[in-house]
Amino acid sequence: MAKKNVSVYFCQECGNETSKWSGQCPACGAWNTLVEEVVDKTAVKSRAAVSDVHPTKLVDVVANNEDRMSTQIAEFDRVLGGGIVPGSMILVGGDPGIGKSTLLLQTCQKLCQAGVDVMYISGEESLQQIKIRADRIGKFNDKLNLLCETNLDTVKAVVERERPTVLIIDSIQTMFNDAVSSAPGSVSQVRESTSVLMNVAKGMGIAVFIVGHVTKEGTVAGPRVLEHMVDTVLYFEGDRHASYRILRGVKNRFGSTNEIGVFEMQNVGLIEVKNPSMVMLEGRPENATGSVVACSLEGTRPILVEIQSLVSKTAFEIPRRMATGCDYNRVNLLVAVLERMRDHKANKSCGIFLGRSDIYVNIAGGIRVNEPAVDLSIALAIYSSEKEIQIPGDTMVFGEIGLSGEVRSVQMAEQRLNEAKKLGFKRVIMPQSNLAGLTVTGVEAIGVSNIKEAIDAISK
Repeated sequence: MAKKNVSVYFCQECGNETSKWSGQCPACGAWNTLVEEVVDKTAVKSRAAVSDVHPTKLVDVVANNEDRMSTQIAEFDRVLGGGIVPGSMILVGGDPGIGKSTLLLQTCQKLCQAGVDVMYISGEESLQQIKIRADRIGKFNDKLNLLCETNLDTVKAVVERERPTVLIIDSIQTMFNDAVSSAPGSVSQVRESTSVLMNVAKGMGIAVFIVGHVTKEGTVAGPRVLEHMVDTVLYFEGDRHASYRILRGVKNRFGSTNEIGVFEMQNVGLIEVKNPSMVMLEGRPENATGSVVACSLEGTRPILVEIQSLVSKTAFEIPRRMATGCDYNRVNLLVAVLERMRDHKANKSCGIFLGRSDIYVNIAGGIRVNEPAVDLSIALAIYSSEKEIQIPGDTMVFGEIGLSGEVRSVQMAEQRLNEAKKLGFKRVIMPQSNLAGLTVTGVEAIGVSNIKEAIDAISK
C-alpha cells in the first residue's frame, strides 16, 4: 500500500522540493535552507479539459493603464506606481512592530472614505484589538468589514460571498489550507495559501494586500518563490525606536522599483513626510569636519543625506572599520583608493595613509543608501576628517569613483541639481562628464574628473 504521508524537504529560499536532506540546495545553491515537512500524497489535483482552454490574440486584449485606485496617501501611491491596480497582489513585509498593520489600516480608512468596499482579515489580532488601533487612527465608516479567521477555505468562501474591492490579509503566515498537512507558517502552507489568494485576486478582480513576517536576515519568511508569485513587494524599513519609516518598493510589475515613501510615526498613526531631504538634513552640524551632503536617487526621487565620517588613530594592532547606512565593503574600497590616490597633472602619488586609523562612516537620518553616486561624498568625508578640513555647508557632492580614482558619471544629474537648488545649496561638486547639457541655473556646478580634483575643490 502506498504511503499517504511522506517527508520531503523544501528550500526556504527558492521553494525547491527534494526527497533527501543536504547541506546545499541543489536548485539555487543556498546553504542550510532545507526544512523537513510532511506532505499528503493522496490529494488529487483537478485538471481542466484541454478543449476548454483557448489562447487570445494580443491585438484583442484591452488594457487600461489608468484604471487605478488611489489610496489617498500620496507617499503610498508613489511607491505603488500611481495607485492600486485592481486584481493585483501586493506583499508588505517588515520587522515586527514597524507599522505594517497601522499603514494598511490607515489605507483602509482612506479607501472607505472614498466609497471603496474593504475587507480586513486578521489571523493575529482580535476584533477588539483592531478596534483599539482604529480609534487611535481616526473615524471609520461602514465600508470596512473585519474578520478574524485563519482557515483559508472559510476566508475564500466569505470573500466570494461579500466580493470586496480590496482585501487585506494580516498575515500570510497565520493562514492554513486544509489540503496541506503541514503547520501554519511552513513553506508548504505559505506557498499554497498565496496561490489560493492569487487565484481569488485574478479571478474576481480584487486587489489583495498580504502582510509577510520577515526573518532575522530581513527577508520575507517562507520560500523566495513567494516574492515571485505576487505583483508587488514592499518592505517597511526603519528603527522601531525612531520616528521615521521608509516604505520601499523592491518589485513592482505596475511601476518603477526602488521607489520609496517616507513616513513619520506619531500618536495618530503614520504621517507622510513631503520633503524627505529637509528631514534627513535636520540637526546638521555647522563648520564640522567629516560632514558632507550627498544626493542619492531612490527610484525617481532625489534625496539629500548627510554623510558623516570620523577618522582617529587606533590603539590596537588592527584598525577598526564601521559603516552604518552604507555598504561596508564599499567603504573599504574607497579607503584603498584614497591611499593609492595620484596627482595626474604632476604624475606623482598623493595618497593619505589610513592603515593606522579607525574609520567610522554613518548616513545620518536612519536611511540606507547603496547607490554608487555617494562614493565621492564618502571619500571626501573621510579625507575631511583625516585632514581636519571643513567642507562648506552650502556644498553638495555626488559622483561614482572607480578603482583608479576617476569620478564617473551618474544618472539624472539635473534632478539632483534641482533638489540641491530647492534646499538652498550654492555649489555642487559633480562628475565632469555630467556637465554637458545641464540647464539648471542658480547653482555653481563644479565638474571633477578624478578624486584629486574633488579634494582640490573642497580645499579652496
